[in-house]
Amino acid sequence: MSAFIHPTAVVDPGAQIGAGTRVWHFSHVMAGARVGARCVLGQNVFVGGAAVIGDGCKIQNNVSIFDAVELEDDVFIGPSVVFTNVRAPRAFISRKGDYQPTRVRRGASVGANATIVCGRTLGAYCLVGAGAVVTHDVESHALVTGVPARWRGWVCRCGVGLSEAPVGDAEDMTVDPVLRCPSCESVFRMTGGGPQARGIIQLPAPPAR
Repeated sequence: MSAFIHPTAVVDPGAQIGAGTRVWHFSHVMAGARVGARCVLGQNVFVGGAAVIGDGCKIQNNVSIFDAVELEDDVFIGPSVVFTNVRAPRAFISRKGDYQPTRVRRGASVGANATIVCGRTLGAYCLVGAGAVVTHDVESHALVTGVPARWRGWVCRCGVGLSEAPVGDAEDMTVDPVLRCPSCESVFRMTGGGPQARGIIQLPAPPAR
């Protein structure tokens, strides 16, 4: 399946667009950019020549994916999200050699109008709330909101918030709290120190009885 490019969109020679990707009205993909398969680039999306977008990503209207920004597979970027790539921009000083990389890991979602300060990593399947300003790395599966963005809890791969709950015969439940998704029933265990510093790991599904 070939890519669909709307007649008003501009895809420069040398840009790579994967099969099944759709590039909509007034978007611009610069030479050298790499866009994976089965992506959707909404209206007025800009992709810089050194940007990388994985397979299955959805980028909503009015988003610029600048040089040094990398999205892994299955990332969702909401309308008018802002990425940056320079820490201290000046109109009269060129800092093209000082871009700070931003990486958005697999399956992460970034809500509308959020701002991601450059040089940060957003972990796999994390969820950044609408309007948040991200100034630090975000853990995998973490929910962050606010200005600046702060940890508020954990979310499942399916995007639903996790809550602490008993899990039948799971071992070592007294060591690290166990979390369950109320939607898909996936089970996770929290690890590490205090609640905000902890990460979570998904536990294997119990054997069928």
